[in-house]
Amino acid sequence: MVADKLTSGVRIGQLLASEIAGNEGRLRAFSLSDADPEVEPTPDGAFAYDVVRDGALVAEAYVQPDRLRLEFVADRDATDEPDAPALVAAAADDAGLRVRPKAVHPPRTLVFVEDGAQVKRALSVFEALVESEKNGE
Repeated sequence: MVADKLTSGVRIGQLLASEIAGNEGRLRAFSLSDADPEVEPTPDGAFAYDVVRDGALVAEAYVQPDRLRLEFVADRDATDEPDAPALVAAAADDAGLRVRPKAVHPPRTLVFVEDGAQVKRALSVFEALVESEKNGE
């Protein structure tokens, strides 16, 4: 049994990127864009990559020394979209991830991935977005 947790923001970001890029299941529509393979973490978070779906920005990933911060972006052009910030916040909370809103326009929801074991939980947030569209919510 391994006692150490994976808490390197860069490594957590790499794990999530690998899960998204290699997913042939429910998340196959998501891809990475503008990835910076040489990113160095900063206390405020250094941009690592975008997560896009059908060419539209879904989330931005920022690496900090001890975690990954995902900033989920509301679609400013969608008129029939579900309340994406609330949906993301609920899905992240249900997954046991730390989450908070960011008061900007369009609104964003911050989700913090603080160890490697939480990467699978973060994927469930992306899956919730897929489910909401499939169900027409």
